[in-house]
Amino acid sequence: MLKLLSYPLTIIYILCFFLTLIIFHPIQWIFFNLFGYQAHKKSVDLMNICLIRCLHILGTRFTFNNPHDIPINQPLIIVCNHQSMNDISPLSVFLRKYHPKFISKIELGKGIPSVSYNLKHGGSALIDRKNPRQSLPVLMKFGEYIETNKRAAVIFPEGTRSKNGTPKPFQTKGLEILFKKAPSALVVPVTINNSWKTLRYGKFPMGLGTHIIFTVHKPLKVSTFANKLELISSVETTIKAHIHN
Repeated sequence: MLKLLSYPLTIIYILCFFLTLIIFHPIQWIFFNLFGYQAHKKSVDLMNICLIRCLHILGTRFTFNNPHDIPINQPLIIVCNHQSMNDISPLSVFLRKYHPKFISKIELGKGIPSVSYNLKHGGSALIDRKNPRQSLPVLMKFGEYIETNKRAAVIFPEGTRSKNGTPKPFQTKGLEILFKKAPSALVVPVTINNSWKTLRYGKFPMGLGTHIIFTVHKPLKVSTFANKLELISSVETTIKAHIHN
């Protein structure tokens, strides 16, 4: 019965989702080209709030647990497990005061209204995972950008989303580069739970009544770890210990 109900609600959601992207594409262009970075960021923040509202159509709820006092004017490397595309907008909204920037696959940099424009002009990194000659310099430049501008880099070290919530092994190269290029950063582990359930039936229809939970763990200073692989291992262990299906 619940799956039958999800069909019409998913259609409504998809219409609202793409309408939001289409409306905010020219808004982003105007704000970025006429008023600069800060205005563009506000338009992106508002867009992501609207995308969250679209998910409410499916009965999706969000909880963001952050008991830690994370400083604003500090480079951050936010490390998360990855369960669905619906991880992105909530992270963007809940962490908006830290100016989160994402590491995304290069294919997302063209053809998607609003999304592609923001990735190309908002400070995020677009990498070709199959081409180290392209991805490594981009990651190095991204790390320098985070360090210089005191932004937050959001990285999903699994490389791809988990379709059933079970985490994949972390890939270390991207994190190692960010640690090297942003040595004053705080590493903020974040565990995401239940996001995969929005796609439990596949892309259509979408799951109803999902409660997506974000749990922020204790930040760690990059500079306190001489062995960066130990830092990665600690972060991976912490994130995965709090995943439940």
